[in-house]
Amino acid sequence: MSIQDALGNRFGVGFRSLLKREVLRFVRRPRNTFLPPAVTNVLYFAVFGLILGDRIDAIQGFDYILFILPGLVVLGAVSNAFENASFSIFHGRWNEYIHETLTSPLAYSSQVFAYVAAAALRGIVVGFIIVAVGLVFVPFAIEGGSVPVRRPLYLVAFMLTITTLFAAFGVVGGLWARDFDYLTVLNQFILRPLTFFGGVFYSLDILPPVFRTVSLLNPMVYMVNGVRYGFLGYTDVNADLSLAVLVGLTLAVLAVDVALFRRGYGIIE
Repeated sequence: MSIQDALGNRFGVGFRSLLKREVLRFVRRPRNTFLPPAVTNVLYFAVFGLILGDRIDAIQGFDYILFILPGLVVLGAVSNAFENASFSIFHGRWNEYIHETLTSPLAYSSQVFAYVAAAALRGIVVGFIIVAVGLVFVPFAIEGGSVPVRRPLYLVAFMLTITTLFAAFGVVGGLWARDFDYLTVLNQFILRPLTFFGGVFYSLDILPPVFRTVSLLNPMVYMVNGVRYGFLGYTDVNADLSLAVLVGLTLAVLAVDVALFRRGYGIIE
């Protein structure tokens, strides 16, 4: 079988149909999927960028509103990628229509990739929305200021990697959850605290040595700094090493997703 035939079987009509269904799921409900992160980040930029920004010294030579923007993009992107995949999988289990997907001739890897791709797309769209909100607030906080993109290739690479990674984690969460409260616990009490302590609102260099070392155990540090490097050209950690580790972790979690689908974990009781 040629590579073209293999790709056609893996990403053919079935894959595209499932991907379209998952994309339409959030596109058709913008008030539930796109409006909340927009409003939330208006508040973040208003409070931290305009009200407190003038009272906080520049961090690593950057105005505070610019320094926090990449972290807010990461927070919104990964939260929405995770939420989309986990809710879609769990909702399909709850209403038992995911069985129709599993019994189709579509390969398990194609099913996983469709769920993950749709969720990652939602995360990227939310990231764009947050940048758009930032474009509105930055000129008010910095006279003549704008949102820079110093390393566009790094920015694209990190955004694709982290949204795919958390979409893949969302598949695991959707299969593991026993009720809707599980999804809330995962997102609100694990994902968001890790992101807030991942350097969204501060640089690791201002921390005491012990806390800086502990912070390096938080994977969010590398994601926030990677996206910050894409925007500002500044990072507290090595961007190349961070990207390599995150890509490896993403591939590993995708492999776990496929294995769980093949076993019917959380689906076949």
